[in-house]
Parts: sequence; C-alpha cells; structure tokens
Amino acid sequence: MNALMKKRTIRSRLFFIVLVLLILYSAWLGWKIKEFTRAEQKFPQPAGPPFEIVGVYHIHTSLSDGQKSPEKVARIAARQGLDFIILTDHGRPNRASLASQGWKNGTLVLAGSELSTNRGHLVGLGFDPPATSFSQNAEQAAREIESLGGFSVIAHPFSKTRWSWGKAMLYQGIEIIDSDTMAKKNLFSALPYLPALFIKPQLYLLKTLERPDEPLKKWDRLSADEPVAGYFSADAHLAYAALFSCLRLHILLDAPLTKSFDPARRQIFAALRQGKFYNAIDAARPAGGFRFWARGKESRSRLDGILPFDPLSPSILRVEAPFPFSFEIRLLRNGETLVLSKEKELTYTPDRPGVYRVEVYLRGRTPLDETIPWIVSNPIYFREGAK
Repeated sequence: MNALMKKRTIRSRLFFIVLVLLILYSAWLGWKIKEFTRAEQKFPQPAGPPFEIVGVYHIHTSLSDGQKSPEKVARIAARQGLDFIILTDHGRPNRASLASQGWKNGTLVLAGSELSTNRGHLVGLGFDPPATSFSQNAEQAAREIESLGGFSVIAHPFSKTRWSWGKAMLYQGIEIIDSDTMAKKNLFSALPYLPALFIKPQLYLLKTLERPDEPLKKWDRLSADEPVAGYFSADAHLAYAALFSCLRLHILLDAPLTKSFDPARRQIFAALRQGKFYNAIDAARPAGGFRFWARGKESRSRLDGILPFDPLSPSILRVEAPFPFSFEIRLLRNGETLVLSKEKELTYTPDRPGVYRVEVYLRGRTPLDETIPWIVSNPIYFREGAK
C-alpha cells in the first residue's frame, strides 16, 4: 500500500511540474507573440522621388516545385500589399512561368527562371524568351541571358546546390539570404517557436534566420572588382503568406511604377540590374523609408552606379533611417565597418575609393537576432578615374 501511494505521489508531482512548465512556456510564447505583433506597426514613408515599391524575389509555383499556381500566389501577394513578385520556376527557361506574367489583383507578376548549371543554380531575369534552351554551362548561360536583354543572379551560393566559383564573374547579382535554406538548416534551433506557426508564422521564420557571414564576405570580394547586387531571397515553395511578409526587396524608382505591363516590367528589371534597391526583413519591423545615396560635385543624387573619386571635390554619402525605434546603422567600405551610428541620419565624406554600403541592425525589443542585419543596402562605388 505504501509503495502504491508513493507511485501516485510521484506521478502527481511529475504532472504538477509538467503543468507548471507548460503554463510558463505558454506565457513566454504568448509574450513573444504579443511583442512581435507590436513590432508590425507601419510608419509613413517619404514621398518620391525616388518612388519606393516593395516586392518579393525568388518564388516557385506549381509550374515547377512550388505548392500553388501563379494565380493563387498572385492573390496571396496582393493580400500582403506587395507591388510586385518575381517567379523563378525551374527551367531553361520555364516558358509556362514566363507566360503567366502580368498585372494580377493590383500586383505585378514578373518571371525569370532558375537554371541548373554546371556550377550550381543561376537565376535569369529580364530576358526575352530564347529560341532554344539555355546552356547548362553557367558562363555560357549568363552570356545567352545577357544577349537577350537580361541579367543573372547566383542562387543560394553556399547552401543546397552550392556554387563552384570560376575565374570569370559574368553575373550581376548574388543571393545573400535564402529563407528556404535557413528554415531547413535551423529547424531544431527554432523548435521552441514552432507553435507560433499556427498564430504568427512570421515569428517562427525569423527564428530560423542566421547571420549570412559567408555570402556577405563573398559579395564584398566580388564587388571590389565589378558591380554586383545583393538579394534577400524568399525561395518560396509553400507558406507564401508568411514568406511574403518576411524577406523583401525595396526598389527605388525615378518615376512612379506605370500600370502598363511592358514598361513596368522594364522599370523593375532595370532598377534591379542597376542595384537601385535595398533588402529588408520587414517581418521584424517595416523598413519602408530607408535611403542611402551619394551627392557628387554636380549636385546629382545617386542611388547606384560607379562614381568618380576626386579628393579635391569630394562626394557626400548620406543615410536616412526615419524610424521611431532603436536601431544601429553601420556604414561599410570594402566590407569593413567605417561608422556606427544610432541616429536617424548619417553623413560621411569618403576619403578614399572603395565600395560603400550600409547595414542596419535592430536594437531593443525585437524578434530578430541582433547579429542579423535588418536592412542591407546595395553598394555605391567610388573608383579613381571613373566618369
């Protein structure tokens, strides 16, 4: 009898301990979700020019290995308030995906193709459909895409199908963060937030992200030789709504986005090719309104491109971050931090040539790890002898 009573007592204590732990865990997770919901508040954006539009890059549909059709994906994007999305279904190219382009529910649906090449996966964007299939040789495929008016981006270079680097850099972009890769890689470390998938899936996605050290370092090395744009990649195959609110491209246009399809397509792809955009993890905090630009001796503002370095008549770099919460701006040259600031504005006069870009980190209460850049700008290049 005493033995039976002891077993019941032990079971009761274990049950009580488990119940207390569940209550504490639920309270902790509920507090995290509440804090995250508070972070979703949006703030007014500055009027143009430049005119800011927001979209998501690297999306797969049922035309390759995605879960939903382009039409359903477009409806989800429209509900998320996106101005544009870029489909990247697998193919050489994927002609059905290209044929699905157009304005749908107020969102511009654009398409490129993700090619499997001898070096890894390469995304072709902005090209006219080829008469035949693109080459499986990466360098040749990049040349073919460019000959058809397009450009190419190296996809997830250090994960999944890793990129093998050659001597020639014929590609105009590189993916810095790939959400699909990180979600799979960090599945177990994000397990404490798994129940949030049913309430706030964006919170779980944020906890799967990690600092992209290797892609950032490679991007800085490549940019030292040629202009290369950096991309945050959703790499969406499912969970489109959550992913569409997370990793976004903020494009800065010289004129408002036209409602005619072909001109709008050219506007967006031209801006991407020129690096006239910045990347943001909008699920952590809405990032609209960030600006990074240069003003030269002719008093022209530049968001992109190669500018001449002239120590006798120096240009000025300016960062504007009009956000009413805590953050830290880092101005980098050739991958090395030059200036740290917690102010909403930063001005810097370059004293030497180099590749200048900005990273912004959230501080204070944020679901995003403090080592992960919330905003990553594309570079402004200062070269000696440039015109």
